[in-house]
Amino acid sequence: MGKQGDFWVFGYGSLMWQPGFAHLGVEQALLRGYHRAFCVYSHHYRGTHSRPGLVLGLDRGGACRGLAFRVAADEAEEVMTYLDERELIGYAYLAKTVPIEIGDQKVDAYTYVADPAHRHYAGKLGLAKSAELIMNAEGLNGLNRDYLINTLRKLESMGFADKSLHALLVRIERMTGIIDQGSGI
Repeated sequence: MGKQGDFWVFGYGSLMWQPGFAHLGVEQALLRGYHRAFCVYSHHYRGTHSRPGLVLGLDRGGACRGLAFRVAADEAEEVMTYLDERELIGYAYLAKTVPIEIGDQKVDAYTYVADPAHRHYAGKLGLAKSAELIMNAEGLNGLNRDYLINTLRKLESMGFADKSLHALLVRIERMTGIIDQGSGI
């Protein structure tokens, strides 16, 4: 898996398809005790203050499949600084080291969990409200619905189904009138 002292990062949303940092390798991983959820308001990357979007966070309970990025030990501080600047920009995240499973190996990984005490924590909004926010939001990194689509496509390319994300995409497709998104036609 890697040399002793390597630094691991667990990605469950945009980090999976756009890590933005140098890494030695990437493995599929499982985190227990948290699940992926659109539970954080975005006023920067995927929304604005007047029209907030939603981004993914790790919320308590369940399990989450994602990617573990192996980073050389001597680059750990630089990668952590980059990730903190990217992920802690006013959002309801707490940087945390969590145990993840990579095959039959357990390692500690750096990631971001949702902070339910933060004012940007949205909690469980339900399908209709989440779809409405995602459908109508756009921020510095583009449309909020592209964030959903890219995350879902990455998960599916890894062989994982996420029923809640898929249901959200179906709801948004109905809202936009797009029935067969990404068919190549």
